[in-house]
Parts: sequence; C-alpha cells; structure tokens
Amino acid sequence: MAMSGWDRDTIDLVEPGFIEFNGDRTGQFGFIAVQGWLDCRPAERDGRPGVEFTWEGVDDGDQVSGRGWACLVDGTAIEGHLFFHMGDDSSFRAEPLTTAV
Repeated sequence: MAMSGWDRDTIDLVEPGFIEFNGDRTGQFGFIAVQGWLDCRPAERDGRPGVEFTWEGVDDGDQVSGRGWACLVDGTAIEGHLFFHMGDDSSFRAEPLTTAV
C-alpha cells in the first residue's frame, strides 16, 4: 500500500500497510498506527468498478472514523482516497499481496 505524503517505512510502522475488501460489504485496513473497519457499498468512479465506504477504528489508541473510496485501475491494483472525520486525508494505491515461492 502506498499513500501520498508518507514513505514506506512510516506506512509499515506497526505492520505492513494494507486494505482489504470482503464479499459481505465489510473490510479493514491498517497503516502507521491506524486500524480501521469498513462498511462498504459498490460504486462506480469515472466508469471504473469500485467501492465507497465509511470506517471506524483506532489511531494509536484513540477512536477515529471517516470515509473513503477505492476503484480498480488496471485489473488488479486499486487507487482511492481515505478521509479522517474532521482531520487528515490521503490518496492511496494498493496492489494484491504476492508471496515469494
């Protein structure tokens, strides 16, 4: 997961940064010291399949919430934007997790 304004070491501070969408309209993400749980709805953005979501979670122990969106950009990668309620926001790009064989 890559986010504008932060380098890879910062994003992966606690665990590798990730965002995950499940088939039951839920999901989760983690980056820096933030963990969030998603409530998702299908949506199109610029003609591309995607999702809009609200989220709630914790940031270094403090309760936080917000909204966001993500869409498929090249068949596998997604790009989107994450907003903290009354706070920061950032664009992001995520690619499927691959494991070395």
